[in-house]
Amino acid sequence: QVQLVDTGGGLVQPGGSLRLSCAASGRTFSNYIMGWFRQAPGKEREFVARISWSSGSTFYADSVKGRFTISRDNAKNTMYLQMNSLKPEDTAVYYCAARIKTLTTYDYWGQGTQVTVSS
Repeated sequence: QVQLVDTGGGLVQPGGSLRLSCAASGRTFSNYIMGWFRQAPGKEREFVARISWSSGSTFYADSVKGRFTISRDNAKNTMYLQMNSLKPEDTAVYYCAARIKTLTTYDYWGQGTQVTVSS
């Protein structure tokens, strides 16, 4: 059974930084794509970034490109999202997710962690 546990959210001032973590367990993830999504109040969930667990190749939404960095530590089975230059519009619940490389649907989700950017 795949389990994803995302942590690291909190309250930060505009321009500040946070690092989210997603601890993955339950299987080997070499054939998986791992991603981060977010959902702000009253809005639909949106894609933030993804990473190939095996190759480390990454892809970002335009809204976070240059400010956020996704990475993974294979030895710890953990994925990260380093968020810099945070803006109030980054406020949302952030979720980590996983899908098999050959599929398009993310089947596994973390419980979510709240990020609030406010002065």
